[in-house]
Amino acid sequence: MKTEKVLSDIPDNPYILLTPGPLSTSAAVRNAMLRDWCTWDEDYNIGVVQDIRTRLTEYATSQPEKYTAVLMQGSGSFGVEACLGTAVPEDGKLLIIANGAYGRRMVSFMQTMGRSYVLAEFSETEQPDIDKVNEILDKDKEISHVAMVFCETTTGILNPVREICLLAKEKEKMTIVDAMSAFGGIPMDMEGWGIDYLISSSNKCIQGVPGFSFIIASVQKLALCEGNAHSHSLDVYDQWKTMDKKGKWRFTSPTHTVRAFQQALNELDKEGGIEKRYSRYSKNQQRLREGMKEIGYETLLDEGMQSPIITAFCYPDSSFEFKDFYEKMKEKGFVLYPGKVSDAETFRIGNIGEVYSEDIERLLKAVREVTA
Repeated sequence: MKTEKVLSDIPDNPYILLTPGPLSTSAAVRNAMLRDWCTWDEDYNIGVVQDIRTRLTEYATSQPEKYTAVLMQGSGSFGVEACLGTAVPEDGKLLIIANGAYGRRMVSFMQTMGRSYVLAEFSETEQPDIDKVNEILDKDKEISHVAMVFCETTTGILNPVREICLLAKEKEKMTIVDAMSAFGGIPMDMEGWGIDYLISSSNKCIQGVPGFSFIIASVQKLALCEGNAHSHSLDVYDQWKTMDKKGKWRFTSPTHTVRAFQQALNELDKEGGIEKRYSRYSKNQQRLREGMKEIGYETLLDEGMQSPIITAFCYPDSSFEFKDFYEKMKEKGFVLYPGKVSDAETFRIGNIGEVYSEDIERLLKAVREVTA
């Protein structure tokens, strides 16, 4: 007996996800997952996978012909580890610039791989000091690659990626940017900014669902990486060479997630591209910041360092219990995010996803009611 297909039985979302991902998606993105796909069929490999790869490079740089997009099974962290393990050879040395949990996670990857690195660590509420980075690069001539996070969602801080990558290129270093929570929501140009490798995932600012990560890479630089990878499954070079053959993945791909991602790209196009989405996110964040301050919640970061992606708020007083606040806000239709800062009591509210100005106003109304 065939299962009856009743789309009306699919429940509406009970709440809005105000997190850095997974995030709230459109009904069209979710509905795109209702069809099954064959991983060897050209309708999927050419019509979906290759289309996505082409569009990603076009969004990433003004010179897309110099870059390629490689889709990888797994979350964003899988993509970061895959990129580091493929791009940095055994005789290379990576400078990791970190001011939060996700920069420090790169350290764990390098330690697990047993590969050489040096860490330039900064406070979680401090942007990396370019002069200090310059000093490290001048002092340690063995450094071959430089890696950092664009938007560090530990706090929501926006890092000076363009300036540091251009500095690294002056010194003939290869550059790797974890743009997990920035790509698709903040304008950037890999070629103009000197970025060799950029990593993001399906469930961030493109507004798809979780299931895969992707690496956008300089074709010239990736072509040098054959045999570098520490892992067969996480070999970006091998995945690239296979994927260039009509869009095939080496192993089973998350077909439903991939098709949903293509629909999310369609919606990004319809919105007007990254500039327009950046404008929406920025307006969301500005209104959120102002409204929360009126209620009595101060932000952790100064406005000049704040990204439009996610905002960290300090606890209003010593009696504040985030768990109770979280549950009451969830009852009102909003899921927030706990803090991750090591030396401050904070919680976080995301500004991205299928979230608009009216949603921020409803959120602020709910915060007023819960706080009162």
